[in-house]
Amino acid sequence: MELIKFSTRPGDLFIETTSGKINLSAYSSRVIRLRYTVEPEFSQKESLMVIKEAKTPTETTFRETADSLYFSTPEVTVQINRQSLAFQFLDNDGRVLTREPDNGGKTLIPVDVIKSIPDEDMDSTTIQGADGLCISGRTFKEVVDRQAYHAKLEFEWTDGEALYGLGSHEEGMLNLRGQHQFLYQQNLKAVVPTLLSTRGYGILIDNYSYMTFHDDAFGSYFWMDIADEIDYYFIYGPDFDQIIQGIRSLTGKTPMLPRWAFGYIQSKERYESQTELVEVVTEYRKRNLPLDCIVLDWKSWPEGLWGQKSLDPKRFPDPDQMMADLHNLNARLMVSIWPIMHPDSMNCGEMKDQGCLLANQATYDAFKEKARDLYWKQSREGLFDHGIDAWWCDCTEPFEADWNGAYKPEPEERALINTNEARKYLDPQFINAYSLLHSKGIYEGQRKVTDRKRVVNLTRSSYAGQHRYATITWSGDPSATWETYRRLIADGLNFCVTGEPYWTVDIGAFFVGKKPELWFWRGDYDQGVADLGYRELYVRWFQFGAFLPMFRSHGTDTPREIWRFGNPGESFYDSLVKFLKLRYRLMPYIYSLAGLVTLEDYTMYRALAFDFRNDPIAHNITDQFMFGPALLVNPVTSPMYYGPNSTPLIGREKTRKVYLPAGTDWYDFWTNDRFTGGQIVEANSDLDTIPLFVRSGSIIPMGPDISYADEHPNDIIFLKIYPGQDGSFTLYEDEGDNYNYEKGYFSTIKMRWDEQDYCLVIEDRHGHFIGMEPTRVFHISVVGQEIELQIAYAGKQITVNFNKSENRG
Repeated sequence: MELIKFSTRPGDLFIETTSGKINLSAYSSRVIRLRYTVEPEFSQKESLMVIKEAKTPTETTFRETADSLYFSTPEVTVQINRQSLAFQFLDNDGRVLTREPDNGGKTLIPVDVIKSIPDEDMDSTTIQGADGLCISGRTFKEVVDRQAYHAKLEFEWTDGEALYGLGSHEEGMLNLRGQHQFLYQQNLKAVVPTLLSTRGYGILIDNYSYMTFHDDAFGSYFWMDIADEIDYYFIYGPDFDQIIQGIRSLTGKTPMLPRWAFGYIQSKERYESQTELVEVVTEYRKRNLPLDCIVLDWKSWPEGLWGQKSLDPKRFPDPDQMMADLHNLNARLMVSIWPIMHPDSMNCGEMKDQGCLLANQATYDAFKEKARDLYWKQSREGLFDHGIDAWWCDCTEPFEADWNGAYKPEPEERALINTNEARKYLDPQFINAYSLLHSKGIYEGQRKVTDRKRVVNLTRSSYAGQHRYATITWSGDPSATWETYRRLIADGLNFCVTGEPYWTVDIGAFFVGKKPELWFWRGDYDQGVADLGYRELYVRWFQFGAFLPMFRSHGTDTPREIWRFGNPGESFYDSLVKFLKLRYRLMPYIYSLAGLVTLEDYTMYRALAFDFRNDPIAHNITDQFMFGPALLVNPVTSPMYYGPNSTPLIGREKTRKVYLPAGTDWYDFWTNDRFTGGQIVEANSDLDTIPLFVRSGSIIPMGPDISYADEHPNDIIFLKIYPGQDGSFTLYEDEGDNYNYEKGYFSTIKMRWDEQDYCLVIEDRHGHFIGMEPTRVFHISVVGQEIELQIAYAGKQITVNFNKSENRG
């Protein structure tokens, strides 16, 4: 590939080569779009992930030398080699961020796009497996639908550079250097084609087909199965929070979830009746155990009518009364809905009559606006109009095909099995985007109906941009083993680093026992909650879950309610209650982080590279994370008390090693002991404790004990200050569950700790909302000081001085 000619216009550079055309377009001073095509013109297809408003007028400059062309914004420069057209990316100090190889790094290979046509004369077979209803058995004829390209995008990464992202997978990878990943949607895989580097940049690839990522013996590159052209975005930070801001400037803002969604969500497979749902919530209230939501899993529909979006009248005889009872208990209901419907159901019949089904004649076509509108209409009439509060969109990768058999296929084989199945029903160019469009339909449908109830959509798959539809992605259906639990920590971190902020797990794992005939049903605890080994694993998983964006227990094989794990006064029960109540005491901190996610494109579940990008030791730590700016969370990922079958473990240390990142001091949350960063400490990890450290300079707002997130027994907020350096925190508040915040109805209070003057400055409150208390009471304590102060804050700046003492650190 060699340059023939080029032209510029404000914000753009166009290059014609011997092998196609290249376009560089500045979307902001930190974001540049790069496209390469061998077609006569660039594609005019509308992006599914990038919003129309993403591009903003940006100052650009252009210069050329004998060897290179230079396209620059105020923050970043792309240097283009005249001979190979390889790109090199530099910051405004001339430091190389990354580069394509000298051969150019951009390859498009023509390929036929194959469309599968079902044999209408063949009867389909209906099968219900461990992952729901499956309609199969038809034969397909393959025809060439159009021409497109396999695409390959190569890079040369730097020694010591760490890479993160690509979504949530099941291997527990964090730093992706030296790794290989298959990018397709599956029960345990949620794909987001975004990569972030510790050298201060991100890459977002606008493609929806099956992809692979390589940084191994075969090279360093992305491969795309079907593409019209190579189309990606380079986002400069250099800090990860700045990169995420750039990603969301492309893919859209994250809506606020309701405050209750950050409380505890109780689920299992499954609650079977209206009476059972109300009884479980009532038991939580009797025991004074906090709870905000209970979940109605699959098979809530009439008997035999899988996926029908209405409740079985025998088991749920009065949905309106059920919702009134739950709401009177200050609890919400989340209901599982599926994209596949039994052919005998009314929902499926209506979809078929209006031409809204895919080729299996059971799964609705989320790529059609008409089908999305009909799906929402059915969901509204059958469920939402009765008062249900949240959606659980299960199986949003509707055509996986490897969830069977005693032996797990090899990774390459699994990729072919699942993507070939998806290609039967979906356009091969868009097999990764089903969940994105499905989520769009739910969000836009509910927003048209009301602005008084925020959308909550728990979904198993994801894609870039899906966050703008109020989704929370969970990790799929894992098995109850310590290794699986440990891997999930990194899986979630790599998901949230892509710009998709909300992720969660099935606390305690979905599959607890073992079925030898199914490779994925491989838990270690056939006795469920009766096994003390499982109780220990569950407690540790629960402690981890208390510091996730969504705090949710779910699974099969065994009950999940708190009291199933013991009685008050017993270690497992008491530990669960301790962390359940801690989650609610942290609600002012957590909800303020949610405000930051929406207002400032923040990320609350954070790989250490977010805050310690320049600490190379932090790059490869897979089992520690920051929860917001203050809390360093260090889950316990090995058993200390019991193995399977309640087997006692003798001589196990009740500690774990914790790396305290360099550049700051740290406080043990439980003891207030202070430590210097840049060292490994042995932290207490008995059953009642997860090692939890607080960064110096942090201000943590906490509330009193409450039973649900919107409860306000008094107006006191406890401010805990951890001195050692300057710090700040912004308290966010609003009405909790409507969209008035979009109209400016919310408040923020910025608090600053001044280390030199040893004082706390609470700045003027900005904004207001309906129901806002004019005066707040702050109970303030400085860790290391014996003095505690209580002040009344009326919205005007106030400075609180603390006397320095010898024991302050």
